[in-house]
Amino acid sequence: MLTLYVKTGCPFCIKVLEAGRKLGIAFEEKNIADAKILEELIEKGGKQQVPYLVDDATGVEMYESEDIVCYVTKLAKKS
Repeated sequence: MLTLYVKTGCPFCIKVLEAGRKLGIAFEEKNIADAKILEELIEKGGKQQVPYLVDDATGVEMYESEDIVCYVTKLAKKS
């Protein structure tokens, strides 16, 4: 399961979501507008930055939209 922490209107989040759609990659989206989700993000990654990807299957967690797009592109090629 790929979880993506996002914020409404964040252009970097939109970039990752659009790349995922084009690649056929689905994310469980968690919006940090919800205080509990924001707290969860800070617990996981240590800062209030989005997008933030969590891949439960591999244990990979990362910030930075470009890094996330590269990661999901590699996942799509493996499928």
